[in-house]
Amino acid sequence: MCTAVSFVSKDHYFGRNLDLDRSYGECVVITPRQFVFEMRHLEALKTHYALIGMAVVADETPLYYEATNEKGLSMAGLNFPGNAVYKAYDASKDNVAPFEFIPWILGQCEDVQQAKRLLVKMNLVNTNFSDQLPLTPLHWIISDSKTSLTVESVKDGLKIYDNPWGVLTNNPTFDYHLINMHQYMGLKEANEVNTLNPEIELNNISLGFGALGLPGDYSSISRFVRAAYVKSKSFFGNSEKENVSQFFHILNAVAMPKGCVQCPNGEFEYTRYSCCCNTKTGIYTYTTYHNSTKNSVDLHSVNLNASELICYELIE
Repeated sequence: MCTAVSFVSKDHYFGRNLDLDRSYGECVVITPRQFVFEMRHLEALKTHYALIGMAVVADETPLYYEATNEKGLSMAGLNFPGNAVYKAYDASKDNVAPFEFIPWILGQCEDVQQAKRLLVKMNLVNTNFSDQLPLTPLHWIISDSKTSLTVESVKDGLKIYDNPWGVLTNNPTFDYHLINMHQYMGLKEANEVNTLNPEIELNNISLGFGALGLPGDYSSISRFVRAAYVKSKSFFGNSEKENVSQFFHILNAVAMPKGCVQCPNGEFEYTRYSCCCNTKTGIYTYTTYHNSTKNSVDLHSVNLNASELICYELIE
């Protein structure tokens, strides 16, 4: 369970909530341009755009949850159980393992249009990272300052959707979320007007009646609607501090407190971290469940021509 958001004000901001029942040792990771991404079925990416985001580092390989590259293109993978279907190797296509997908796109593409050209000939192949780290069922959002895409590898093949909302959660498939939003076209920030029967006095007994019907539960369907509404109505200011703060308020509107969502294994899923990256400046800001202080890492504060990963442990 997760929620990702792309928002454009003066700058472009991209981020997400990661909702899980456990930690996998994730940290903020900068991958400089000369770090070699060894691909399982394609030639290695020996030089590429630099990346910053949250990742688990396994066998000296960054397994990114989400990332932004130095050109401002961003991407996040979100849980998609029961719907994600990865395919067998196809010699006629570019075979990319799902754990390679984020660096493969962000390492080579400056914007969504370039990403689209790679996606047309891509096959998300059913290759585990290792016996200890099998594949996670995911779908992805890819965003730049102009537009967003959602990418899903399902039973019927690879689906690429234009994403006008700049929001992604989890199940069901993205086409459902697009149709479902039609039910909420009347939501507004202003007070409601009595169109039921003007001859009967009906009043707004509190502020907020214009958004009556906005779902408040933690299901992926409801979180999609709520994130889209809050994002659409959010007021952004002129300062970076205001804009980053507002972005985190959007994420907080769909965050999961521990104890409210129980997994089948009896554990509780909750928002382990939230993040926001200004894709123009490369400044990645995060909070964790136990630390609401905003901590930032600047992509451009390190030597981007280096070849070794730079990792920052989370300040909990």
